[in-house]
Order: sequence, then structure tokens, then C-alpha cells
Amino acid sequence: MGIMSRSSMWVTVAVLVTMDVLPMLAMASDADPLQDFCVAYPSDKVVINGQPCKPPAEVTYKDFWSPALTKPGITKNPNLSNVTQAFVAQFPGLNTLGIGAARIDFAKGGINPPHTHPRATELLLVVKGELYEGFVDTTNKLFAVILREGELFVFPRGLVHFQLNVGNGPALAFAALNSQNPGTQQIAPALFTPEDIKDEVLEKGFRIDGKTVDFIQEQFRKT
Repeated sequence: MGIMSRSSMWVTVAVLVTMDVLPMLAMASDADPLQDFCVAYPSDKVVINGQPCKPPAEVTYKDFWSPALTKPGITKNPNLSNVTQAFVAQFPGLNTLGIGAARIDFAKGGINPPHTHPRATELLLVVKGELYEGFVDTTNKLFAVILREGELFVFPRGLVHFQLNVGNGPALAFAALNSQNPGTQQIAPALFTPEDIKDEVLEKGFRIDGKTVDFIQEQFRKT
């Protein structure tokens, strides 16, 4: 096949835009399913990008139902919060459907620390209490607000975000994410927990001294 001319390339781009193909590619998270459903059927012998499918003849309504988010999470921990996941590992029926959910319980003063979801955008609904929440974009601009019951906030995919309970009592929120396995990486533990990361990286990266690095590492490694 010959090299596409510049004029042909732009015609192709124009056609894709007209057909709404490029916007779909830009917004896509998980791959589109190729059948009605593919209930996860974990196997230690098969490794794929996702989960193998349960034989259709063995699938029942129970595969599409989950009580995963019905019970409050235990908030007796340093963050005074608890995230309960309903992703493909907890809810096999989500496999290939490009969606997941979570429940976040907060004790008074609790925080869901700064973190990212590398594979998903998150839409959060406050059910109880008041949460100060926001995200920071790639220019280090903060977008934050105090959310109350019934209000929504969206965290764009991959950006650092957080929630802090600023109400007078416990708080509760539910989140929907456009991935069956969005991934979660908390910023501070990711950098201060590994034992083989050079202290110099942390000292220079955060502009702190060695004693401060040692103190922070101790806090995260004992929890």
C-alpha cells in the first residue's frame, strides 16, 4: 500500500469527524464489548487484558446483581474513611461493560487522600454530609468546591483528586467510574512507602530534608 497523500489524509480525518468516530476514540476508556455480556470467569492459566468469560450457559441473574455497596465501610483508620469497591474483581458481571462503582464512608474529619484513577473518569454523588472535594489539572490549577447532599462532582481521568469531610458528622458518597478496573494510586504512599526509592529523589522532588523524609516514610510504612 502506498503512502497516503496529505490531501487524502485530511479527507479521511474530515470523514471520521463527521461520523463522530474521533470523538468516540478520544472519550473511550475500556474497550467496547463484542457480545451482549462477558461475566468474569477468573483463571490462573489465562492472562488477558481484562477477564475471561464465563460460559454463557452458566450465567444467571445473580451475575448481574451485587450487594457490594450495601454495608458501611470501617472508618477506624488514619484517614478516617473507607472506600468500598464494586469493580470487576468484586462484581464479575461488570466485565467488558466499561463501568464500576464505589462507596466512600467518612467519619467526622475523614479524608480520601489525593489519588488518581489512571483508567477512568469519576462521577461522585454526595448522599450524606458535606465534602470539600476537588482536582488539580496538569497546569497545577485547583478546581474545588464544597458538595452537599444530592450534588455531583466529576473528576477527569488521571488527574489528582481528593475528598475531605468538612461537615459536623459522618458523610457518605457514591461514585461511578467508566472502567471495570479504574485503578487507584494514592500519591503519598506511592512515593514514601517503597523501601528502595532513593531518599535524594524525595528530598529534591518535595524540597524537604532527610529527617522529614524519614519521618514521612515511617508514618506510611507502619500503616
